[in-house]
Amino acid sequence: MTKAMTFPAHARATLALGFPLIGSHLAQMALHVVDTVMLGWYGVTELAAVVIGASSFFAVFILGSGFAQAVMPMVAAALGEGDEAQVRRDTRMGLWLSAGYGLLSYPLFWHSGAVLLALGQNPEVAALAQDFLRVAGLGMVPALLVMALKSYLAALERTQVVLWVTLGAVVVNVAINWFLIFGNGGAPELGVVGSAIASVIVQVLTFAVLAVYAGRVQGLRRFNLWQRFWRPDLPALAGVFRLGWPIGVTGLAESGLFQASALMMGWIGTVELAAHGIAMQVASLTFMVHLGLSNAVTVRTGFADGAGDGAAVRMGGLAGIALSLGFGGVMVVAFLVAPVAILSVFLDMTKPEATRIVAYGTLLLALAAVFQLLDAMQVMALGLLRGVQDTRVPMWLAACSYWLVGIPSSYVLAFPLGLGGAGLWLGLVIGLASAAASLMWRFWSRQARR
Repeated sequence: MTKAMTFPAHARATLALGFPLIGSHLAQMALHVVDTVMLGWYGVTELAAVVIGASSFFAVFILGSGFAQAVMPMVAAALGEGDEAQVRRDTRMGLWLSAGYGLLSYPLFWHSGAVLLALGQNPEVAALAQDFLRVAGLGMVPALLVMALKSYLAALERTQVVLWVTLGAVVVNVAINWFLIFGNGGAPELGVVGSAIASVIVQVLTFAVLAVYAGRVQGLRRFNLWQRFWRPDLPALAGVFRLGWPIGVTGLAESGLFQASALMMGWIGTVELAAHGIAMQVASLTFMVHLGLSNAVTVRTGFADGAGDGAAVRMGGLAGIALSLGFGGVMVVAFLVAPVAILSVFLDMTKPEATRIVAYGTLLLALAAVFQLLDAMQVMALGLLRGVQDTRVPMWLAACSYWLVGIPSSYVLAFPLGLGGAGLWLGLVIGLASAAASLMWRFWSRQARR
């Protein structure tokens, strides 16, 4: 990366780095989409329960994933220093903290029904969501361990195996869901519990494959990752904890905005919640592309900033923003032109509720056209800021935008002003607009001063 690089060259380099990252994110997202699609075929109430259950699981997961995500920069730094022992120490303690967090979080899943009822959810939906979470919660530990190993392997530039293992997990998840949700092939018909069992099995298998790969493949054995794994390392533990908790809090601030939106949509109605869940899945799929581009921009901005090349930082940032907006523009057209075709994929259209869900979802997808452009800009801004190692102030800017602007706006527009689900999504747009504007201002004002 040099000052002589043109805008098209920056764009090409960002795409080259971003494509495998996008593929990995989309493969991971496909695991959740599979559950939504197959439960949508099974029943509307079951779909609504899993929308609430899965979003609750994710909110707990994202807070704990900060320890796993901290493994990546710490391992990269240790490799840069040529300290292979520190690579092992940091990764192990990242795994320790991830497992410990997963174990401590399980009681929340066991008592989730009471929590959801206290938050105003439909009793039938809350009961089914608790059935789902009591089983799915068992997968929190392997899910976080998988995240830690993915960070470890990414720092070692072993991203292809992560992509292929995740794609394999999608296939396994579809197969187990087909048996256990619907009772096909002589298996018991378990509905939402079957979906939860499938998720846990997939998480355990994914961890097992990555653990064997990390410990035995040629080129990685020298790190001796699993040698005397049980031994505590307090300095490394403290280091991972210090770096990891702010990452988790930042992720929770954003995921909390969407979790709150799902809870408030549950107050409106079951059909509306089902439509919300499907529209959110569609928006999340497109977001994975923006997230992959943001990751690529973080890497390239980091290289340029480390080299003191401010022009490349700015030009690379503009290239990433342009790519993200370009893809977003294509998806805006798709959301507005073909909403019925998109939403129909997630439903059995022979069911009587399907028509109502599609009609309501069409309105939400129109709002998602604006929503996803703003979401793209806030995640791109975060990527740029992380590239120049500016994270603490962005954490506060994001949290304030989501919790002091977005959530109150959603509530006021949806209920006191009587706009319902449309008002709720307009509140999301306002919160994301605040985050995108403040974070972009933070990055570009810093670049102007520098």
